[in-house]
Amino acid sequence: MNTATIHSIDHEGRGIARIHGKTTFITGALPQETIAYQITCSKKHHDEAQATRILTPSPYRTAPACPHYNQCGGCTLQHVHSNVQVAYKQRILEDQLQRLGKVRPQYLLPPIYGQAWGYRHRARLSAHHSQGRTILGFQSRSSHRIVDIQQCPILAPQLAGQLDNTRALLQQLNRLHTPIRTIELHHSPAANSLTLHTEHLPKAARAHLIQHAQSLPANWHIWLQPPHRPAQPLLPDSPQLSYNLPEYALTLPYRPGDFTQVNPAANALLVARAMQLLQPQPGERIADLFCGLGNFSLPIAAAGAQVIGIEGSPALTGRASQNAHLNHLAERARFHSADLFQTTEHTVAGWGYFDKILLDPPRSGAYTLVQALHAPYLPRRIVYVSCNPATFARDAAVLVGKGYRFRNAGIVNMFPQTAHVETVGCFDLV
Repeated sequence: MNTATIHSIDHEGRGIARIHGKTTFITGALPQETIAYQITCSKKHHDEAQATRILTPSPYRTAPACPHYNQCGGCTLQHVHSNVQVAYKQRILEDQLQRLGKVRPQYLLPPIYGQAWGYRHRARLSAHHSQGRTILGFQSRSSHRIVDIQQCPILAPQLAGQLDNTRALLQQLNRLHTPIRTIELHHSPAANSLTLHTEHLPKAARAHLIQHAQSLPANWHIWLQPPHRPAQPLLPDSPQLSYNLPEYALTLPYRPGDFTQVNPAANALLVARAMQLLQPQPGERIADLFCGLGNFSLPIAAAGAQVIGIEGSPALTGRASQNAHLNHLAERARFHSADLFQTTEHTVAGWGYFDKILLDPPRSGAYTLVQALHAPYLPRRIVYVSCNPATFARDAAVLVGKGYRFRNAGIVNMFPQTAHVETVGCFDLV
C-alpha cells in the first residue's frame, strides 16, 4: 500500500505531498492527513494521484452533503468544513502571490463569507440521451461522462427543485426528434428561466414545450439559445431576468448568455468591498475595464464619479447602457466596446487620463493591458477583481514594477464547496 502525508493544498483543491522527491497532487486528500493513494497520471516533474483511503483524517474533514460528490466534477471541497475552505483559499492566494508574482500586499483583507449552500443562482447542465433514457447533470470529475444529478445542494432551491421536471421534458423532446444537449437554469428576484440550447425547434417540440411551460410554477420563463446568436424568449414574449445591488438601490436586467456572477449575495458584498477600496468621488474620471453589464460601473456612477465602461462584447455594453438609463445614471456612465486584450500604449493614450481604474478581467487576466499602462496616464489607484489567483499574481507583479504600492488584497468566497478563488486587491501609485 502506497502512503503519503499531505503538507498543503493546491489551487484545484488537491492535497500536495512530496513522494520520492517528486511533487504529487492527490485528489481527495487534505493537509495534515496520512492517506493511501493510487497514481493516476505520471509526468516528468510531478505525479497525480487519487486518495484511496484516509488513514489519519484531518480534524477539518467532514461528510459531503451531496450524494453525487464523489463522481460529480461540480464541487471539489465538500469534504472540508466550510470555514476551513476559506482559510485554504486565503492560503492559495498568498502562495500564488509569493511563488508566481514574487509580491505581497502590505496587509491582507479579512475574507468575505457568504452562505455555504443553495447560493448558485445560475447553472449550465449537460444532457445525454441513450436507449430512451435522458441523463441530466454535470461532467464527471475524472472523465467526460455526465453524472445524472438528482439533487444539488449548492443550487438555489428554486432551480434544484426543477431538475426532475427538466429531465423529463428533455426526454420527451428527444422522443420528438429534438435532442437538447445543453441547458441553463437561472434564478433571479424577477423570475426563473430555463434556456434550451438548440438551432431549431420543430412544431411538435414547440407545442410540447409550451404545454410544459404552463405546468411550471409562476414566474418561470423559457428561452431558446441558438449557436453564436443571442438567446431568444419563447414564453412569455418579453421575459425579464434581473439582479439587485440593494446597497446602491440598483437593478440590473440581463438575458441568458450574459455574464453574471452565479452568487448574487456574494456579488453584492464583492461590489461593496471594491467600492470601499476604490473610493469613487464626485468629479473623478474612472474607468471600469471588462465592465460587463455595469456591475461596478453603476455603483461608481451612483457615487457621483464619471465612469467609462469598456467591454469586448457590444451586446453587454449595450445592456450596460440600458441599465444606466434604467437607473437614471446615463449622464455619468458611458460605455463602449473594445478588445481589451489588444490594448497598447497608443490605446491607453487615446483613453486619456483616468483618476482611477477598476479591472475585472476573465480568468486569463489583464497582462497585456497592465503592461500597456504608462506615464502620464497611470491612474492614482487601481482596484483589481480577479477570479484566478495565478493571473492576479502575475499582473500584480507588473503593477508593482510600474511603481504601484500593493496596498492590500483579500478573498471573497464566491464559490463555496469549490476551490475557485475570487480576489480583490488595491494598488496605489507611489
